[in-house]
Amino acid sequence: MTKLRYERPIISKINAGVPDKFGMKTSVETLNQIDTVPVKDILEQYGSPVFVVSEPTIRKTYEEATSAFTSRYPKVQFAWSYKTNYIDAVCRAFHKLGSWAEVVSGFEYQKALNNGVSGNEIIFNGPDKSDEDLKLAIENLSLIHIDHFDELYTILKLAETTDKRPKVAIRVNMNTGIYPQWDRFGFNYENGEAWQALNRLMYSEKVDVVGLHTHIGTYITTPNAYSVAISKLAELATSLKKKFNHAIQYIDIGGGFASKNTLKGAYLPGKDTCPTFDAYADAITGALMSANFAPNELPTLIIESGRALIDDAGYLLGTVLANKRLADGRRSTILDIGVNNLFTSFWYEHEVLPVETTTQQTEDTTLYGPLCMNIDVVRAAVQFPLLQKGDKVAIRRVGAYNMTQWMQFITFRPNVIMIDEEHNTHIIRKAETNATFEAQEVIPEYLKS
Repeated sequence: MTKLRYERPIISKINAGVPDKFGMKTSVETLNQIDTVPVKDILEQYGSPVFVVSEPTIRKTYEEATSAFTSRYPKVQFAWSYKTNYIDAVCRAFHKLGSWAEVVSGFEYQKALNNGVSGNEIIFNGPDKSDEDLKLAIENLSLIHIDHFDELYTILKLAETTDKRPKVAIRVNMNTGIYPQWDRFGFNYENGEAWQALNRLMYSEKVDVVGLHTHIGTYITTPNAYSVAISKLAELATSLKKKFNHAIQYIDIGGGFASKNTLKGAYLPGKDTCPTFDAYADAITGALMSANFAPNELPTLIIESGRALIDDAGYLLGTVLANKRLADGRRSTILDIGVNNLFTSFWYEHEVLPVETTTQQTEDTTLYGPLCMNIDVVRAAVQFPLLQKGDKVAIRRVGAYNMTQWMQFITFRPNVIMIDEEHNTHIIRKAETNATFEAQEVIPEYLKS
């Protein structure tokens, strides 16, 4: 018979969680399988820590999003945001479902081409497009979203060197009631800069102005802000039609939809407060339908959602390394998952769950990563069960940005695996080794001896 663990009684000050008249919740949910694949089997086969991406969840979420919009508006096109997660297998999963590519660098543009995306189904955003990037995008008839006047003048100059007419849109920033206002990118609506940019493009007669684009911010929980944005873009579009008799082909509303993660400082969990795709679709398509577009010139609605489409599909699995008592008596648990791999822990209160039930007792705990730096904190305060060295944990909703903003620091970046529709597992990015870095480093001759 296995000896039961001894759990000493504790009296602790409440620093984490929300108590009610019945006291604190003492049991914690477990996560022992992903798409029917046991978590312990994944860790045993692929090592700890390890990222897991669920293709069935990608498909389910994508279908929910597309259904919300296509049931309300006749012309809708999604474009997968490469910066959110540009592991090729993830991108191809979205392209297989019908998504275009939205990229913000020459690096991402090349990845989209290598993933088999046609040039005319690539949207090129961002403030950093080199002349070579722009030439390639022009030759491939990609949709170039102009970010500033310097880029505008460069495109007009490049247009004189090719027989391909650049297909362009401008990015517009505006006041939609969201604070802080994102005015770093694009041309401002309120001061007339956006209208001035459109006039310069139209009078040049060197490019095809095919669309209008905005991206009003990130983790937007107020769908009505999108209504304001659509109304202002529609006003620019109708002005183009009135002055130049020119109808745009699409309006790109960008992304920024919230995922079900909980932001730091939020009183309620994100899964209870995050707007649904239906709520976003109601606001956006309602504003489009109310705009003064002729029925035969209704623009295509392009959506570049990233976080809301992929967060739920990502998991990070790991292992408890040790437990310690802090100076004030609080418990701390050290995981082999650090902020170098879980970058979003700086702004989310991630849901960290034990893989197996080991105890019904919880304690106010700080979850640290393995790095030798004081800011390596996965959760500053959470009611957590008393796990021991070697116990396994799983972190939910890590599909967005962690696999693009991660960094190699002190420890290697781990394996990333995908679970396919038949519940088979595949490595989609290999764990780093010393050889990964030796291949890139060069030792000067005078240091070799």
